[in-house]
Amino acid sequence: MDDYPLLELFWTMLWFFLFVAWIWLLISLLTDIFRSDDLSGWAKGLWTLFIIVLPILGALVYIIARGTGMTERQLAHYQRREEEFREYIRDTAGTSSNSGGAPGGPSTADELTKLARLRDEGVISVDEFQTQKTKLLA
Repeated sequence: MDDYPLLELFWTMLWFFLFVAWIWLLISLLTDIFRSDDLSGWAKGLWTLFIIVLPILGALVYIIARGTGMTERQLAHYQRREEEFREYIRDTAGTSSNSGGAPGGPSTADELTKLARLRDEGVISVDEFQTQKTKLLA
């Protein structure tokens, strides 16, 4: 450890951190380029080429030219993903219009619970319960 003083270790860690931050920035910029709906394919290709060939200048120019919209594009992407996730949850839980009920209406599980309660109270017979259950699950 005597061959590698503490200051050298500090500088090595600093340069490593800056390298990781630089890679993260380039990945963020390239992700934003390809996520952007307002750029044509040629514009995306040119921005990518500019960032790869002249990375520091390309990154600075991209941030200056299109940096204000990066947050909006990222937010829109996250909102789309959240809505897709919520729709997946609704479909899985059986509360969407695909499960036979209206959106936000009673789910199949709710209907089965009501039918079981009516059967237990003696309002409907076991045969009627089975018939309704078959209709719900079909």
